[in-house]
Amino acid sequence: MHEHDPIARFSHTAHHAEDSNVRNRLPMHPMKKPFDSILAATNELCDSVEKLHFGRPVTHVYNPLRYAIRPHRTYLQNFANSRKKILVLGMNPGPFGMAQTGVPFGEVTAVRDWMKIEDTVGKPDHENPKKPIQGFACPRSEVSGRRLWGAIAAHWNTPKCFFRDHFVANYCPLLFLEESGRNLTPDKLQRHEREALYALCNQFLCKLVMALDPQWILGVGGFAEERAREALPRFEGRIGRILHPSPANPMANRDWAGIVERELTELGICHGKV
Repeated sequence: MHEHDPIARFSHTAHHAEDSNVRNRLPMHPMKKPFDSILAATNELCDSVEKLHFGRPVTHVYNPLRYAIRPHRTYLQNFANSRKKILVLGMNPGPFGMAQTGVPFGEVTAVRDWMKIEDTVGKPDHENPKKPIQGFACPRSEVSGRRLWGAIAAHWNTPKCFFRDHFVANYCPLLFLEESGRNLTPDKLQRHEREALYALCNQFLCKLVMALDPQWILGVGGFAEERAREALPRFEGRIGRILHPSPANPMANRDWAGIVERELTELGICHGKV
């Protein structure tokens, strides 16, 4: 990798020593707003991940950056239009969240009623009939998204207040399904599949961080925190985690919001406010 490559300023593949007085985080391009840079990186990621191949037990791969790009673009345009203090990083789309709405942790009511985003959502090329894409007509609730956005709305009241200093994104844009309809998380993929996927996701995360210039990256769960640390070893800010709100996590079913408030207080972030 060349010394002038901006990704090298974050990536573990960069080997060139830098003067300690030089900031490792580059400012965004002076002629570009964060939205422009992030949208370009999103389109590149969307195209790149569709060139990957995944074997069994994966039988269906959903890419909401493709079929739900209209609400996703609106999400970026509305809320990724300035630098942020905190980047909240999730794992990958849930079957009743981002897979339906194109928004990270995108539980339908939170996206439609709180963020005021609602748009046409298409279909993946190869749809699993046991996990159909219904877009904003999906009757199922994404529990993780309901908990996350519900806690955010309770603290910040309006999207404008929250997104002034925060942004929520996913590390991986793809949802993996088995033939039964069961969700397979990225860490459960075969090793060579993971490595190829993570390389692309790492590049996107570097570009996202360059555009938003956050002081904190807050992983929602251990996976997201670990991936951020791996992708951004030279990140000058701080990286931490909060408990994942998934109902599959027994701890999350016992006052998730209260636990996270204590975790954030211990991290010194806004006295318990995300």
